[in-house]
Amino acid sequence: MTGTSGDTQTESLAQLLGGRRGAVDATLPAVAFGVGWVAGGESIWIGVYCAVAVGVVIAGVRLWRNDRPRSVLIGLLAVCVAAVIALRTGRASDFFLLQLLSNAASALAWMLSIVVRWPLLGVVVGAVLGQRTRWRRDPALLRAYGRASWVWVGQYVTRVAVFVPLYLADQVIALAALRVALAWPLVAACLAVSWWVLRRSLPAGHPGIRHPVPADLR
Repeated sequence: MTGTSGDTQTESLAQLLGGRRGAVDATLPAVAFGVGWVAGGESIWIGVYCAVAVGVVIAGVRLWRNDRPRSVLIGLLAVCVAAVIALRTGRASDFFLLQLLSNAASALAWMLSIVVRWPLLGVVVGAVLGQRTRWRRDPALLRAYGRASWVWVGQYVTRVAVFVPLYLADQVIALAALRVALAWPLVAACLAVSWWVLRRSLPAGHPGIRHPVPADLR
């Protein structure tokens, strides 16, 4: 029997994890690359200039908003690495290769985390809530996080399934457009569905994700 109670009725993963601004910001350099590439007569250099310029602006805005410097630098570094790959290979679609590989690696990492009973959704939410590893001592919560983590696997697999054919066909504009379509909209859907799965997987009367119940207290 499943149900919801306590904190699971008053908040959501979207509220806990946020992510909308980051997901949107991550798409803008890709859009800038696509626009610059087309406007510059399919010039990779112009596309790269546009992407890096937008990446620098986003980094500046995020630092001004007091975002974590490490997170900001990682985002900017990803744009620069993507730009270098495209310039080195001379293939515009290679600007999106890093993102494709990142999604494939993420899918594998999330699957592995479920198999070894350290579901990454639990790791992330547990860290946000300051629970360290206490959530793992609750069998019901551990099982619920495992089930909900499969939704995140599906998110990354969906992107890979869409991006790979377009990448192989060298469809730069389509890659840029779907980079946007599969960013925040897909993340939002993933947050909503995984939250629903998490809630439905907890037994009736469970106090919620903020209150793990160790097996020896059941």
